[in-house]
Amino acid sequence: MIEGEELQFIPFLKGVSQEHIALLAEKFERCEFPAQEMIFAQGDPAVHLYILRRGEVAIRFKPYDGEALTVSVIKPGGVFGWSAALGRNRYTSGALCTEESEVYRIRGADLHKLCLDHPQTGVVILERLATVIAERLRSTHEQVIKMLWQGVNSHNLR
Repeated sequence: MIEGEELQFIPFLKGVSQEHIALLAEKFERCEFPAQEMIFAQGDPAVHLYILRRGEVAIRFKPYDGEALTVSVIKPGGVFGWSAALGRNRYTSGALCTEESEVYRIRGADLHKLCLDHPQTGVVILERLATVIAERLRSTHEQVIKMLWQGVNSHNLR
């Protein structure tokens, strides 16, 4: 459990009522990871949703037939590991600390229970999570197009 005051300064939770923050603070815990440590690997059981407090985390996806690609870089205040919040069994990407990092994390099961027990809080959190996911997908889409163009251009140079 962490103090509610810590959570109210996170962009993801900015403007959320003190009542909602207090309910969330009971479920979050703080963790630290050294640089180059995997927080979770692609395919690991999806247990926690994370909010980066300090540091930097690369979200890496390894396609079946290629090298692992960095599809997103998470900065402080960013949210990742949302497979757990979506009720997925496994993470679809991995999360690697590119520098020493500190995170807040909440178990996906605890978040689901909180949403059921406190629907008003659940609506606020799920709406914000939907916004984060939509932004990440838009960003990832742009990065994939860029990588494809780089591949086409390098192929044309041969």
